[in-house]
Amino acid sequence: MPSIAKFQSLIALIILCLVLSLLSDRFLTLANGWNVMRQVSVNICISVGMTLVILTAGIDLSVGSILALCGAVTASLIKNGIAVEGLNLHIGFAPLGAVILGVGLGFGLGWFNGWTITRFKVPPFVATLAMLTIARGLTMLWTGGFPINGLGEDFAFLGTGWFLGIPMPVWITAVIVALAVLLTKKTKFGRYVYAIGGNERAARLSGINISRVKMTVYAIAGGLAAVGGMIVTSRLDSAQPNAGISYELDAIAAVVIGGTSLSGGKGTIMGAVLGGIIIGVLNNGLVLLNVSPFWQQVVKGAVILLAVVIDKANSKED
Repeated sequence: MPSIAKFQSLIALIILCLVLSLLSDRFLTLANGWNVMRQVSVNICISVGMTLVILTAGIDLSVGSILALCGAVTASLIKNGIAVEGLNLHIGFAPLGAVILGVGLGFGLGWFNGWTITRFKVPPFVATLAMLTIARGLTMLWTGGFPINGLGEDFAFLGTGWFLGIPMPVWITAVIVALAVLLTKKTKFGRYVYAIGGNERAARLSGINISRVKMTVYAIAGGLAAVGGMIVTSRLDSAQPNAGISYELDAIAAVVIGGTSLSGGKGTIMGAVLGGIIIGVLNNGLVLLNVSPFWQQVVKGAVILLAVVIDKANSKED
């Protein structure tokens, strides 16, 4: 049974694809396949960071709001630059510079989450819930509640372009996943992440700097949320103040469906990738079958609940 449990996400994905291919003749087409991969790229980016957080027995509810804020700031820098009042000075930004600053902002907000959690012993749920509200409010203040449109073709390439016959969002996500797999499997930091989630007290006694590892993990989660924000903003050619709402729930769902334990210390990056693809394929299939958006939410919730129940059952057997 434990050996089967390792492949349950892959088995579920294969069964889901087979069922949807029988129900819709539009499902198994190349165009729809690329459409699914573009759609899941953002969730997988966020899910990679969320996996690291959950492996330390934490949670991050702020990633959707961080995505929106970083996307809005980047779009504003590209379109309007920065005007320095009193000096009659205007600083313009190329798309690359604006993206670097936007992603840097995401890392900074994530680091602040980790610092709050470790410095003041605030539960991760509460600390990141507060950041969710703060970042969403800052997004509304920054944009005035209105979208920022017309960001140019160079920036649009990030979310809509193709390279070697593959969409750019897929390339970006693939690079992030590869780096994250190396980080968790081939570095001391990765071993520290698993050790903290498995037994934080034992990890501390063994000399691991718990605070530093956790702050780094939350910084990575914030940075990857910002990368997702770049993709979304680029794809829409618009920074929407309400972007990213409930994205944190999709990311948590992908991580749990992929087999990562909410209690920490157990899970893989590739599991989260499979979980993200399962959610994307499920959403796509339900749309192709003209299922009501309201029922789509019900189905997604049921799938998440089932994944948690299976995880608990496997934990008992272990």
